[in-house]
Amino acid sequence: MSLKTRLRERALSEGFSDMGVCRPDAIPQALPRLEQFLEHGHHGQMAWMQDRKSWRGDPTALWPEAKSIIMLAEAYTPDHDPMDNLAHAEAANISVYARNRDYHDLVKKRLKRVGRWLIDEAPDSEIKVFVDTAPVMEKPLAAAAGLGWQGKHTNLLSRDLGNWFFLGAIFTTVELEPDKSAVENCGTCTSCLDICPTNAFPAPFQLDARKCISYLTIEHHGPVDTELREKMGNRVYGCDDCLAVCPWNKFAKAAKELRYAAREDLNLPKLAEMAALDDADFRARFSGSPIKRIGRNRFVRNVLYAIGNSGARRLRATAQDLTQDPDATVADAAQWAAMRLS
Repeated sequence: MSLKTRLRERALSEGFSDMGVCRPDAIPQALPRLEQFLEHGHHGQMAWMQDRKSWRGDPTALWPEAKSIIMLAEAYTPDHDPMDNLAHAEAANISVYARNRDYHDLVKKRLKRVGRWLIDEAPDSEIKVFVDTAPVMEKPLAAAAGLGWQGKHTNLLSRDLGNWFFLGAIFTTVELEPDKSAVENCGTCTSCLDICPTNAFPAPFQLDARKCISYLTIEHHGPVDTELREKMGNRVYGCDDCLAVCPWNKFAKAAKELRYAAREDLNLPKLAEMAALDDADFRARFSGSPIKRIGRNRFVRNVLYAIGNSGARRLRATAQDLTQDPDATVADAAQWAAMRLS
C-alpha cells in the first residue's frame, strides 16, 4: 500500500471520519474572497482576521516548506434534532458541539497521533497541526482536498457526513498525491438561508458574521443590537439552525467520540440557574468546555437575552437581580430582559 493509503487507514483508526489531501497552493480564490468579506466589514469585531489576512488567505505563506496539506474530518453528529431545543423557552440552548468536551483539545490530540505516525513512516519529514486556532482557512482547504463543498451557509457539506463534523489540518513536508476537489451539490435548495432567524446571509455562499447568532453569542463583545436580541431566542452559545435543516444530514454518520455527547448538566440547563453563576461557578461548570473561553460576563449576557425572550414573567426577578451587576453589559442585558417581562 502507498504511504497515503496507509495514512488514511491510520487516520480512520484514530477516530477520524474522512481524510483528503491537497497542495498548499490549491485555494487561489481564498484570498480575494477573504478580502471581499473584510471590505464589507462582515467580520465584525474579529480583527484577527484582518491582522493575519496574508497567512489566512495563502497557506504557502503560512509555512513555505509545506508540500502537502492533509485535511481530516471528525463527525459530531447529534442523536436528536437540535431544532427541538428552541421550544424550551426557559432553558439555555447550547450549540451541539459545545455540550461536552472542547473539540479543539480532542481533535488536536488525534491529529498529533496521526502526525507522529507519519513522521515515523517518513523520518525526514516535518509536520504542523492546526485546529481552528491558527490563520488557516480549513473549509476551502477541505473542499480542495475532496472532503466536501462549502454550502450556501458557508459551512462544509459532505455526501457521506452531512455537515456535522469538525475539521483539522496537518501541514507536512511530505509530498502526497492530492485528491480531486469536491463539486458543489446544493442545487436549488435554500433551506439554510431561509431558516436563519437574523437573515445573516446577504446572498448564497456569503455570511455577514455581524448578524450571525454564533458570532453574536461567542465573538461579539459588549451589548448586542436591540433588534437582534429578540431574534436570538434561547440560544446562549452558538446556533445550529442552518446546519440542522440541511437535507444532506440524512447521510450523516454517527459520532464515534463519546465525549461529544451532551453532558446531562449542559443539555437544556435552566436559564435561572445559568444566570446565577458567578465567575468561580462559571469556571467550574464549564471546565473543559469551549464555553469557558467566552467568560462569565458574556455568557450571562446571553442568558439574560434568552430570559428576555422567554415570555416567562416568573423569570423577571432573576433578571432584576442582575440590573446592578458590576459588568455594564450584563446590567444592560438584565434591564432589557426585566423590561421585556414587565
